[in-house]
Amino acid sequence: MPRTARDVVFVDGVRTPFGKAGPKGIYHETRADDLVVKCIRELLRRNPSLPPERVDEVAVAATTQIGDQGLTLGRTAGILAGLPETVPGYSIDRMCAGAMTAVTTTAGSVSFGAYDVVVAGGVEHMGRHPMGEAVDPNPRFVSEKLVDQSALFMGMTAENLHDRFPHLTKARADEYAVRSQEKAAKAYADGRIQQDLVPVSIRRTSPEGGETGWGLATADEPMRPGTTLENLASLKTPFRAHGRVTPGNAAGLNDGATASLIAAEDVARELGLPVRMRLVSYAFAGVAPEVMGIGPVPATEKALRQAGLSIEDIGLFEINEAFAVQVLALLDHYGIADDDPRVNQYGGAIAYGHPLASSGVRLMTQLARQFEEQPHVRYGLTTMCVGFGMGGTVIWENPHHEGAGK
Repeated sequence: MPRTARDVVFVDGVRTPFGKAGPKGIYHETRADDLVVKCIRELLRRNPSLPPERVDEVAVAATTQIGDQGLTLGRTAGILAGLPETVPGYSIDRMCAGAMTAVTTTAGSVSFGAYDVVVAGGVEHMGRHPMGEAVDPNPRFVSEKLVDQSALFMGMTAENLHDRFPHLTKARADEYAVRSQEKAAKAYADGRIQQDLVPVSIRRTSPEGGETGWGLATADEPMRPGTTLENLASLKTPFRAHGRVTPGNAAGLNDGATASLIAAEDVARELGLPVRMRLVSYAFAGVAPEVMGIGPVPATEKALRQAGLSIEDIGLFEINEAFAVQVLALLDHYGIADDDPRVNQYGGAIAYGHPLASSGVRLMTQLARQFEEQPHVRYGLTTMCVGFGMGGTVIWENPHHEGAGK
């Protein structure tokens, strides 16, 4: 039977506040699966016109799929969130682009007609499960020189990117990082972030992390408002002596979760669900693992080509800030200024944090808010570099634009 692809839309997205990984972090005594369960429950609460039994799939990403991030997280989180037992689920992994891949994979199934409505998101508890925990890389990678040894250490790949593009200096990276903190602080002051945060009850029994007892996480813990260039200049370079990558111009190690509702546009309108973004195209691309930060360049080129668009058509950019140099590499490739006002208007991961597999949906949620505020913008994109040499880009159309869908 012939099939016609359906338009796919981003209905809604939420996330927990992001925390710092480790004993002093807000989620040190909170389970990873409980974080993503909170997000799924909030999606259902915010969208009461969606009958829970109409959810066709739950896809949840995690990079380290063991312990409380294991056991087919999409299925178990769906049950814990109160979805009917008839709703299936699965786990997915593409390192930093886990949630992004959860969205694109399920969106493809929606477009094909296999699903009508899905939940897609991600979680990473880097305090409980540090990056690389229990990983056993095949020795052939190094012995046969399939990849450079530095490919296994993300901070070293960022240093390699500075080497490859020497005009992307530490000074530029630090300046970019300060702007990210400033924009994030302004976004909070303007109330643009809090409306999509899910408050999380937290408990602390060890005085090592601060005051013991119960509390409520309502804001991102990693933010450093008031950061200055002078502050950043004094930071150590942990990945290389006299290097350029510091804790100030890179995202930290973080805990957090995200979730989104993705649906066929006709079904969303039938159910009275909001249509906040329309999927245009998406692409993933591979690059040399030792310079994984350049991954967004070929991924963006591929996504633009598929959509029949050029970079000039993109009015808003949400770029994951794993490292400032990685953002600068993409902007430099397209001749976009470091401080272009279209880029990361609310700030990015340098301020909010980057809990690996969850971050893709944070980018989408922020872009959806910007689309609502700026109906004159027709197209935007979300993009990120991905560990072990990849990049991912998703292009979205603003349904509030007068020419949208034509």
